[in-house]
Amino acid sequence: MSTNPIFCAIDTPDTARACALAESLGGAVGGLKIGLEYFNAHGMAGYQKLAAFETPIFLDLKLHDIPNTVASAVRALAPLQPALLNVHAGGGAAMMQAASDAAQEAKDKGLRVPAMLGVTIMTSLADADLHQMGIAGTAQEQVLRLAHLAQKNGMDGVVCSAHEIAILRAELGPDFKLIVPGIRPAGSATQDQKRVMTPAEAQKVGADILVIGRPITGADAPRQAALDIAAQLSA
Repeated sequence: MSTNPIFCAIDTPDTARACALAESLGGAVGGLKIGLEYFNAHGMAGYQKLAAFETPIFLDLKLHDIPNTVASAVRALAPLQPALLNVHAGGGAAMMQAASDAAQEAKDKGLRVPAMLGVTIMTSLADADLHQMGIAGTAQEQVLRLAHLAQKNGMDGVVCSAHEIAILRAELGPDFKLIVPGIRPAGSATQDQKRVMTPAEAQKVGADILVIGRPITGADAPRQAALDIAAQLSA
């Protein structure tokens, strides 16, 4: 996988737009993130159009169901050979372990085994939102609980907000992957994200992958926007 930690979120149902972005960002980002908006609109065929640009893909579907169903979904997605695939850590220990075991089966078929990630708490949620759902304590405390559960049950890393990077890195070690959405370059609008940080700040405290969407895809020149962010990281 590229040493460039930036994965650009391709959040559009428009295939032509998605392909144009993927083509223009080649070599400027370390990977692409394909989420529910694009995948639900175009499925595996749409995914393969973006995979043809040979940029690593984070397939961000946030699988969440009973263990058997999630394992079956992972097996169904394995032929796409994403670099990363995620499930909701809130689905519990058995579900995450079933997903991890199913991912490992890809090796027996000569397929790439995706790095499996547990989604902790969405970056659009703050402490007050969790309290409304009956979850006591802070977002950071819940993220830490879920991350420990993920590490013990086959996950290679977690998706977390930038504000949990330092504590997760300290508690879970240097090899556990931390994938961080809600990244906003200085001066960018936070939009629907509540727990955000700049790319340089997130990298400094230990993020492995920075998921950046609208600051790149909404720019007049997406490729240049990605290159500018990458330059800030390497400076």
